[in-house]
Amino acid sequence: MYTIATIVNAELEAKKSRFQAIAVPVKSEQAVKDVLQSHRDPTTTHQCWAWKIGHHVRFNDDGEPSGTAGRPILAVIEGQDLSNVLILVNRWYGGVKLGTGGLVRAYGGCASQAIQLAQRVELIATQAVTLHCEFAELAQIEYELGQLEIAFQAEYLADGVFITAEMTEDQIGLINPFLQNLTRGREQLSIQDKF
Repeated sequence: MYTIATIVNAELEAKKSRFQAIAVPVKSEQAVKDVLQSHRDPTTTHQCWAWKIGHHVRFNDDGEPSGTAGRPILAVIEGQDLSNVLILVNRWYGGVKLGTGGLVRAYGGCASQAIQLAQRVELIATQAVTLHCEFAELAQIEYELGQLEIAFQAEYLADGVFITAEMTEDQIGLINPFLQNLTRGREQLSIQDKF
């Protein structure tokens, strides 16, 4: 399974209608909602989209005939063995009707062009983890996380530091024993959600 590295755009023109595809890597339904909200464009005639995160899929035809926009976009995502991807295709109507076959080709074709421009990256399952440490332990934990190239966020509290990160199973297997040894069994990783 793969995802895309960054946001990519592609454009296509069909019988005077202009189509613009925006492919975005996403990790959650909330991220999908945020992207759709930030790309809301009142100048478009239709804003059709599809996304896939793991086994969850959704698509929307936004007023186009049923099955002519969202499904072809989703077919591009699934046909490329992608996950954690949202593709939004904007259409500006040019005055000439495309028919159902023309719409399927235009929406699917524009989405496909965007994916062809994207850099594919292997999707490695991660889990959100948290841990708590004392101030004196923070430097060693930061060093260990850095050695494993784990990005993290630290929140300083009155009684120590609260750290959140995303880790692969292998990284969890290395950090958890380190943390337990460092804190003499007082702390261990708290695993949150799978992505």
